[in-house]
Amino acid sequence: MCSQKMPAPYYERATPFELPTPPASHGGSPVQIQDIIPEPVEDDLGNRIVSISTTFHPTADILPMRPDTIVFSSDGVFFYVHASVMLATSTNNWDGRMPSGESRSRASEPCTSEGSMVVPFPEPAPVLNVVLHVVYGLSCESYKPTIDVLSAAVDAMAAYGIPPKDHIAPSTPLYALILAQAPTKPIAAYVLAASHDLYSLAVPVSSHLLSFPLPSLTDELTEKIGPLYLKRLFFLHLGRKEALRQLISAPPHPHPPTQECDFTEQKSLTRAWTLASAYLAWDMRPDLRGSEIEATYLPLGERLSCDLCKQSLVERVKHVIVQWSMVKRSI
Repeated sequence: MCSQKMPAPYYERATPFELPTPPASHGGSPVQIQDIIPEPVEDDLGNRIVSISTTFHPTADILPMRPDTIVFSSDGVFFYVHASVMLATSTNNWDGRMPSGESRSRASEPCTSEGSMVVPFPEPAPVLNVVLHVVYGLSCESYKPTIDVLSAAVDAMAAYGIPPKDHIAPSTPLYALILAQAPTKPIAAYVLAASHDLYSLAVPVSSHLLSFPLPSLTDELTEKIGPLYLKRLFFLHLGRKEALRQLISAPPHPHPPTQECDFTEQKSLTRAWTLASAYLAWDMRPDLRGSEIEATYLPLGERLSCDLCKQSLVERVKHVIVQWSMVKRSI
């Protein structure tokens, strides 16, 4: 039996740890690092312990140059990054949190004694970890982020001027991660795609929503999905139901009359098919399986004495199933 691969940790514990000292003041009262960095915890030996990202740590070889900026999450995990990379991917300087150019030297954000800027973020480590992986073009698959974490990360990207459309395309790691969640969390994945107008993602995700009960959508979910993608989802369900209704409306084709079975005798098959279709229409679902169609119609053959009628019934059922499999399954 193979063991299930566990998610990689977001951070590791480092000890001992000293709070970096801020540079000398050049006028005014600079923000003190101690005011924004949470107090480190201590182990049993009295050593101060700080949580540092396992990917974005001080000696990481992601780029040839050393990190010059430290960002830390709301739950106190430190990420060592490069300001040039951070600023190049954002259209609003990370919602004004990351000053650039000359404004960087005049910024009030605290710095370490080595000159590294320290920037706090309101997101927890799992969310910030996903965002930073996207910024650096890395896959965070080993961390096994949940759909809730991925959704929060994409929301954060939009807030920090990192256009989701530019980073969530069929060839990107984040696209694959979100799509992998669709079979088990289809509505959450669809909400994520719809709320950021990610059509290329919403299309394959919607195929996992054929069994989703649309009346169960809450006001909050419908607001996030928006009118356009909500209409597309409803039309997908309604369109498939109507297509199936048309497919089963026509009974099996009558065969040339014989001495044993004339047109009058064949009407019994037509009546039986019509009754079975009415039964199927009562529980019409967009995710109806071909096996359910077979189970509805094929038993009718047990009541037929004419082999030609039985053959016509089987051929008609096969035709319906084939045509049903070709009906569009996504928005």
